[in-house]
Amino acid sequence: MFDLLVDGELHQRVAPPADVDRIDFTDLAPGEHRLELYLPSQYAPVVVRALLIDAGATVQGWQDERRRIVFYGSSITHCRHAAGPSETWPALVARQFDLHLTSLGYGGDCHMDPMVGRMIRDLPADFIGLKIGINMMGALSASDRSFRALAIGLIRTIRDGHPDTPLAVVSPICHPPNETTENAAGMTLEKMRQRLAEACDVLHAYGDNNLHYVDGLSVMGTDDVGLYVDGIHPSAEGYRFLAKGWA
Repeated sequence: MFDLLVDGELHQRVAPPADVDRIDFTDLAPGEHRLELYLPSQYAPVVVRALLIDAGATVQGWQDERRRIVFYGSSITHCRHAAGPSETWPALVARQFDLHLTSLGYGGDCHMDPMVGRMIRDLPADFIGLKIGINMMGALSASDRSFRALAIGLIRTIRDGHPDTPLAVVSPICHPPNETTENAAGMTLEKMRQRLAEACDVLHAYGDNNLHYVDGLSVMGTDDVGLYVDGIHPSAEGYRFLAKGWA
């Protein structure tokens, strides 16, 4: 699906057949407007080969002076089950506060990798959100010994480029099968939340006053699992609900 926003509001959503290589947006109001095109990147890479306008219409680049927000997370940030690309929870949060969004949702691959920390460090950002943990639970990529240290290392790397930028660390939302049942690395989601809170406490003690810890259960808890589509990923309605938890 392709979403066209006009002046910050969804104007048209197009879901073309797989064999179509041209997308048409229609019924734009006359006058000057801010147009934003959201691509269906939750599903596959998208290549834009050309942008065409009607004869007699004009277009110019928009100097985007909005403040910038960067989100990093797993498939729950990637949002394949969102109603459309402009209704992922990162997009909804950015639209609510009129922010320029960079969404780094890596389905199955949010493991606090050092190169991702370096990338976020180098990106322009006025706000940063890290929603971390669930992929490391499933892939056994961190033990209780290493998880907190990895979180501290990721945050400190980002702080090399953004020493005072407001940064929120959000622990995993509810996933009943892994709340208290250990994986083969000895981790549970309960432990992950505790270790992320401890990491933030350590960094607070060393003067990081713009670092904020958010318990994922306060965003989507045990009473909210009915908003999941497959037991772990929120539905379209669930992503709207999740976005409200960031507000």
